Amino acid sequence: MNLYELTVAEAMSSLAAGDITSEALTRSCLDRIDKVDGEVGAFITLDREGALEQARKADIERKRERVGTLCGIPVAIKDLLCTKDMRTTCGSQMLADFIPPYDATVVEKIKGQGGVILGKVSMDEFAMGSTSESCAFGVPQNPWKKGYVAGGSSGGSAAAVSAGECLASLGSDTGGSIRQPASLCGVIGMKPTYGRVSRYGLVAFASSLDQVGPLCRDVTDCAILMNAISGHDQRDSTSVRIDVPDFTSFLKEDVRGLRIGVPREYFSAGLHPQVERVVRSGIDLLRQAGAVVVDITLPHTEYCVAAYYLIAPAEASSNLARYDGVNFGRRDMKADTLMSMYKDTRSAGFGTEVKRRILIGTYALSSGYYDAYYKKASQVRTMILRDFQAAYESCDVLVSPVTPTPAWKQGENSDNPLAVYLSDILTISANLAGIPGISVPGGFSSDGLPIGIQIQGRHFDEGSLLRVAYALEKMVGVTRVPSLA
Repeated sequence: MNLYELTVAEAMSSLAAGDITSEALTRSCLDRIDKVDGEVGAFITLDREGALEQARKADIERKRERVGTLCGIPVAIKDLLCTKDMRTTCGSQMLADFIPPYDATVVEKIKGQGGVILGKVSMDEFAMGSTSESCAFGVPQNPWKKGYVAGGSSGGSAAAVSAGECLASLGSDTGGSIRQPASLCGVIGMKPTYGRVSRYGLVAFASSLDQVGPLCRDVTDCAILMNAISGHDQRDSTSVRIDVPDFTSFLKEDVRGLRIGVPREYFSAGLHPQVERVVRSGIDLLRQAGAVVVDITLPHTEYCVAAYYLIAPAEASSNLARYDGVNFGRRDMKADTLMSMYKDTRSAGFGTEVKRRILIGTYALSSGYYDAYYKKASQVRTMILRDFQAAYESCDVLVSPVTPTPAWKQGENSDNPLAVYLSDILTISANLAGIPGISVPGGFSSDGLPIGIQIQGRHFDEGSLLRVAYALEKMVGVTRVPSLA
């Protein structure tokens, strides 16, 4: 086995035993990037020398027996998490040359435990998308099949892990942006409960929905990364002061007696038959292992997309107002008036999808329309939350598809944004409700494309998700690194 194929847990064990060095592990990942990233296109910024320097430092610290949990583990970071002295573009020309003066809290935590930051990976511009095709610096390919989307907005994070370019990565999930690309690329992706992981240093898209989480090769690695990045942060007013358990303690194959809820609305018209086959097979495996399967209903599911695509753009409109060419980021230098500078800067700096969402959000918040749109959507959001609360009275977790279809061809829906929005229909409700969710590889389509199974749970009950995901992973089996086309 090549070193880049190791899981985080395997690498930690080999490093601790002295069988490998962090420098060798990091070089293996860098060599893999050199070999395949021209095809995969996961990285926007690769910090080769910085990564090797961090790896050598990790090896020295290990000899001194002063090591953090992730000491020497190569990790990739989604390009909307601030990294000190390293470019953070958000996949946008607006921030093409932005170099933050500080690290996001999660990056700080990874570095504090000795993790090696390889660089920044591709994403939809300002995290607004489901395919990563709106990235201004290249579109990542699905490592399983060239010409197919890697998902979004954390497409680069998922593709990098799937292709063996890093051992783990960090992404963000506003409406499925970790779980969906994880499903399409055949890796593990977890969206933690809103408030479990600090958002400080995350460039905001929709502040009440965004959450940082890990993408990994297996469930054990996901638990390890969750241990590393979780916890209260006084710099983030949305961070919750709640104890963080050892997430690895939930990694047990026993699911006997656990109540598995199957939401009927998630298996409706429009669901690809091969996706349904894979998910139903996973549910049957859990039943055979002793879990109790319960049919449940989430009656307001049909309103999720409409509510989300009012709330998220409204918050985006507010958050992106700061990019005006004055304080930081792109500035049009040819304008002769302040107003034309604003207009020209934002017109040239933002891509089509970002402009679309700013317009939608600004309209929804405008005088005379706030009550009809944003306020009404917020009321629907409360009803969606109550649906989940009612469901968890009769079950412990929910199991469902992640996406209605396997990965599709790049450019297939470029002229139909509504079709792309509808691809999020099975994931956005978790963000509206603030609950945790995880995607676990469940099987493959007839074209050989990965299909994930989604598990959702109660607020701050990531442990139950990891327990079910671990058991499912052991029963289904996980193919770790695809053969690139």
